Amino acid sequence: MLGAVQLGLLAACVVLFVPMGMAGWHLSRNKVLFFSGALFITLAVGVHLTPYFPSVSDFVTSVSSSSVNVVFDGRDSCVSSLHEIVWEVRPGRVFDFELNNNSLNYDKSWSWKRSSSVDSCEFQRLKRHDVSVLLNGSWVVVAGDSQARIFALSLLSLVLDSEGMESVKGPLFKRHSDYHTVVDEIGMKLDFIWAPYVTNLTGLVVEFKRNRVYPDLLVMGSGLWHMLHFTNASDYGVSLGVLRSSVMSMLPVSAEFGNDEAVAGSVSVRSPHLFWLGMPTLVNSMLNTKEKREKMTDLVWGEYEREVQGSGMLRQFGGPLQLLDIGSLSWNCGIRCTDDGMHYDAVVYEAGVQIMLNALLIESHQKL
Repeated sequence: MLGAVQLGLLAACVVLFVPMGMAGWHLSRNKVLFFSGALFITLAVGVHLTPYFPSVSDFVTSVSSSSVNVVFDGRDSCVSSLHEIVWEVRPGRVFDFELNNNSLNYDKSWSWKRSSSVDSCEFQRLKRHDVSVLLNGSWVVVAGDSQARIFALSLLSLVLDSEGMESVKGPLFKRHSDYHTVVDEIGMKLDFIWAPYVTNLTGLVVEFKRNRVYPDLLVMGSGLWHMLHFTNASDYGVSLGVLRSSVMSMLPVSAEFGNDEAVAGSVSVRSPHLFWLGMPTLVNSMLNTKEKREKMTDLVWGEYEREVQGSGMLRQFGGPLQLLDIGSLSWNCGIRCTDDGMHYDAVVYEAGVQIMLNALLIESHQKL
């Protein structure tokens, strides 16, 4: 007795071959029509018979899966290429010898490295209009120490005119304080939260979760204050672990991050775009106090960086936050881009902002 598969195959052959064979006989009098008919018959038979041959079905499925993987691999490749930046630092046209090697004596510019992999990503240096479109109606939170404050200023410089920037600088740089502003033209809110320690960042994340109100974009980073006042990398690493757990519990459950520990406490809301603002490269000899030079050495800085990498915070190590690598940007810009060995010229943070904006475009599948 024939099984269901054999019966289906027989029925397909009868339905397809008998009428199509008859049509083919009539079409044989015209070569063009004959070959067109033959092609149509071949394709039709292939479509109808494919389900009965598992190996063919598996092949088609694998091709489809490979296409999807290529898309995601391309996105990942572009994200990993975002920091491939080259710098040009040269003496300014008017060199003030009284300032000697002061960073003000040097002109700096940057661009993405020219290579086939970077060129294919089509990174853009976004102007005010494009940034306004991208961040229209968004709530942006930047939290951290003085590095984060400068980063917030660089971001605002892309959505405010010169008059607006002058009105921002004083309140934003008020020592050890928070700052809030609204860019009415595009409905964008920005909050800078003074959070010099990782425990402050954890408290902020816990507050978001408790209130069930989340920003669209969250940029945070901390480490320099802990390095100066505690100088204990392992303790810093422990606090990063606590922060990671808090961030993961704030996110919807997703296999992308392997956040099994977040399942019980996760919330079913749209998660914010998350970025970690890396620490800058420290030029020890240029640090402006003896305490900083003694405590914030290259060795200690390296220990703190390893704790960040080992904490599982960063996307590249399976975490939820995309790194904005101010460390590599400042290192490549060099000592002509800083006057105190810790805070760098605005152009370094500008590059970081552009990296973030391009990452947002990649994540949201947009092109401006």
